Amino acid sequence: MQIWGGHPLQGHVKISGAKNSALVLMAGALLCSEDCRIRNVPMLADVERMSQVLLALGVGVKRDGEVLDINAKDFATSKAPYELVTQLRASFFAIGSILARLGVAQMPLPGGCAIGARPVDLHVRGLQAMGAEVQIEHGICNAYVPGSNRRLKGAKIYLDSPSVGATETLMMAATLADGETLIENAAREPEVVDLANFCKSMGAKIQGAGTSTITIVGVEKLHSTDYTVIPDRIEAGTFLTAGAITRSDLLLSPVVPEHLLPVIAKLREMGVPIIEEGTNSLRIKPADALKAADIETLPHPGFPTDMQAPFMSLMAVADGDSLINETVFENRLRHASELNRLGADIRVKGNIAFIRGVPVLSGAPVIGSDLRAAAALVVAGLAASGLTTIKGLQFLDRGYDRLDLKLLSVGAKIKRVSEAETEADETAPYLAPK
Repeated sequence: MQIWGGHPLQGHVKISGAKNSALVLMAGALLCSEDCRIRNVPMLADVERMSQVLLALGVGVKRDGEVLDINAKDFATSKAPYELVTQLRASFFAIGSILARLGVAQMPLPGGCAIGARPVDLHVRGLQAMGAEVQIEHGICNAYVPGSNRRLKGAKIYLDSPSVGATETLMMAATLADGETLIENAAREPEVVDLANFCKSMGAKIQGAGTSTITIVGVEKLHSTDYTVIPDRIEAGTFLTAGAITRSDLLLSPVVPEHLLPVIAKLREMGVPIIEEGTNSLRIKPADALKAADIETLPHPGFPTDMQAPFMSLMAVADGDSLINETVFENRLRHASELNRLGADIRVKGNIAFIRGVPVLSGAPVIGSDLRAAAALVVAGLAASGLTTIKGLQFLDRGYDRLDLKLLSVGAKIKRVSEAETEADETAPYLAPK
């Protein structure tokens, strides 16, 4: 991707459905023995991969634009394909649904972005508490429910940490279990609430989603639904940082402002005006000056780890010294060295980044190391003088629905090019496209 920076943005950005909701809702559709329609599904590489996982399990999947129809009525395959699951961490969460429906599941250990260790021990211990026998051998998680009826049993489960994936996996498993399940120290993220609402729309009995204690009373079966995915709060937050760093006037919708409270609060602390317009729109206005600030990433409702990288780009051009303490993942500051290639002044020690603001960034070739790191480089490139060339778009396309086209629509000078075109353009790096 090539970006000619220094151009203010103007106009309206349509925010797509939430990646982290859509993927787990697709796994949740396995619980239903009838048709499920999911609307507002983003156009992402990860959604395509999840569709392939469901197809490999024998599930009917049909896509028409942003509408996904899933029919798991006749699915009987309990073994997910290794080559797909190892590319997409969220596909592992389907183990809860498969086990609840079939009483047996074989799921390869997950893959995904290289942002640190994300073990599945909380998922496994929770399923064991619900009566499942679970063994991990040769990279495969083998689970089955003993007994004649092959049905999981309600249980009281305490999570050592409020893991989103474990909360979602166990909540899905519990919807069809025999009896009541209590998940304590549960994750409180909006995507967990969205999954609970999706399951409830199919007849599940769930209370407390969005709090640290979730209660699920199992039912015999779930019925058909037509459900709309929530807007993507991380995409919205990324566009807010893009607007802030380019001193732009942007309108974003649809959004759920409550999902973005920590992001909005931090931007306002940095001097960026943000106005709520109606119930589902946010407008960002140009800041007179960007002020330094400190961030500590935390589980929701704290500052989201997925917004840490784009904010680092913003802090790189803020007045003064900023600090970022990444507490959620241990390997998530690798974009700092790439931002330094653009002229930022960032030092990293362990999981802490010290950022001294500079007057301006300058374009350079950079590489995105994971999904949010690639987004951070796009944000930085929009403000940098001259040409920024970003490699690693395979990460970007996993989590952002046509990001370059959305930026183009509001005035960014940005385009995708082949490797050969990139090499040719590097001989004349400062000629912006007409």
